[in-house]
Amino acid sequence: MRTPQTRARRALIGAVSAGALVTAALIGLPASAGAAPAVSTALPDLQDGPEPTVHTQEAFAPEDDFTAKWTRADARQLKRLSDPTAGSKQNSMPTSLTMPDVPQDFPDMSNEEVWVWDSWPLTDEDANQYSVNGQEIIFSLVADRNLVFDERHVFAKIGYFYRPAGIPADERPANGGWTYGGLVFDEGVTGEIFPDQSYSHQTQWSGSARISKGGEIKLFFTDVAFYRNEDGSNRKPYDPRIALSVGKVHANKNGVRFTGFDKVTDLLQADGTYYQTGAQNEFFNFRDPFTFEDPAHPGETYMVFEGNSAMPRESATCDAEDLGYNEGDPFAETVEQVNASGATYQIGNVGLARATNKALTKWEFLPPILSANCVTDQTERPQIYQKDGKYYLFTISHRGTFASGIDGPEGVYGFVGDGIRSDYQPMNSGSGLALGNPTNLNFAGGQPFAPDYNQPIGHFQAYSHYVMPGGLVQSFIDTVGTEGDFRRGGTLAPTVKIDIDGASSAVDYAYGDGGLGGYADIPANIDVNSGGKIK
Repeated sequence: MRTPQTRARRALIGAVSAGALVTAALIGLPASAGAAPAVSTALPDLQDGPEPTVHTQEAFAPEDDFTAKWTRADARQLKRLSDPTAGSKQNSMPTSLTMPDVPQDFPDMSNEEVWVWDSWPLTDEDANQYSVNGQEIIFSLVADRNLVFDERHVFAKIGYFYRPAGIPADERPANGGWTYGGLVFDEGVTGEIFPDQSYSHQTQWSGSARISKGGEIKLFFTDVAFYRNEDGSNRKPYDPRIALSVGKVHANKNGVRFTGFDKVTDLLQADGTYYQTGAQNEFFNFRDPFTFEDPAHPGETYMVFEGNSAMPRESATCDAEDLGYNEGDPFAETVEQVNASGATYQIGNVGLARATNKALTKWEFLPPILSANCVTDQTERPQIYQKDGKYYLFTISHRGTFASGIDGPEGVYGFVGDGIRSDYQPMNSGSGLALGNPTNLNFAGGQPFAPDYNQPIGHFQAYSHYVMPGGLVQSFIDTVGTEGDFRRGGTLAPTVKIDIDGASSAVDYAYGDGGLGGYADIPANIDVNSGGKIK
């Protein structure tokens, strides 16, 4: 590495646009939400390393055979942003891209009824967030508190919470003021779609919920069957399917209940052409449907989801385009080096599908809109976020799922383009990082159940981020603390706010208390009655 005096310097423009201020006003954010961040948004001097890939943001037709690439050259900007002099327990990443520390004495939103993690609001086709008859509603993955927290994934169920709408966060109970309403599905309903009924575990994973006229809710989710032996090994690959169930919401001042949700429609299974299957890799990813409409294509409904590139695990390779280095870059790796490094086990992508009927019960695959071959194995909970005529693709990734030679914080990563299918540009100096946990890339991270002593206390503090209107971001608490002194979460974290401007973003430290809003604060911006009429 060269001496610090020769490092390149890039600026991050973090000013809040007029559009962001208007959005904040529309959804009733406090006055501080529209203020400029209280810290400098200039990114630090960069460590030596490759230049990021050039991306045009150019849009293509949704059905075109073009897939943007989050390249290794892009992802290596994460290490360039890191301060190589940061010592033990210090954050090495830019403050403007880092979530503030979550206190270890955080409250529990469920009053210790259930573990809570991935959560999503009740929305429409434009991602507006709805309350119904004055009740805000969210859906969450939940599990029995008698389980060890890390056992929750194969026992996950979709539950729901509700609370009165329109109350400022600082006037609510510390835990957000939610009431746990119970499970959405009766036992056995979601298991009926699997041809092989010999599963050892049947579970429900993340998705999204759409409200329409008449109070009808379309709940898109990941329906999963595991086929495991007593020792935890697979007797055959697990079977994840993107599914739909339809119900109706009933809400009044006394609470919220649902009817329906008694039938599940199997929508999509990984095809092995665009999206990796269990036959190609028993550890493949196929989940997390998020549906939306696109003003550029009226009448069409699309879905993004997490997938993996459709290559057999043992013979997967990455090419020069996956690496993305500019010609002559002295820090470039060779294709041969990368393919021999083990990086080919990490081949995440973001998939795209299009509905072929109005009922949204039939879908067709389109080519993926983003690949992360030899960058990361997980592109979880993707969503399309539209602002100022731009399309933002947000997804989340773990530090531990990055490929060999790549390192970055747990958090949400963002990409900007001119349409659903674009030559997406990774945000913030080409790194993609939009909001990360406090992290020191100079030290190993450990695991949430065994955090490293040298990491900041917030290294695993939040995950499963969802970007809401106005740049608000919700997530769940995983682990706060370090080796010998940590607390597991299982409840939603404080909401934070990022200011988004073009290909740049910055944490708004003027929002809430030093950048941390209310715990589990997921505010609705539209209220409807149970018949679906806007009030």
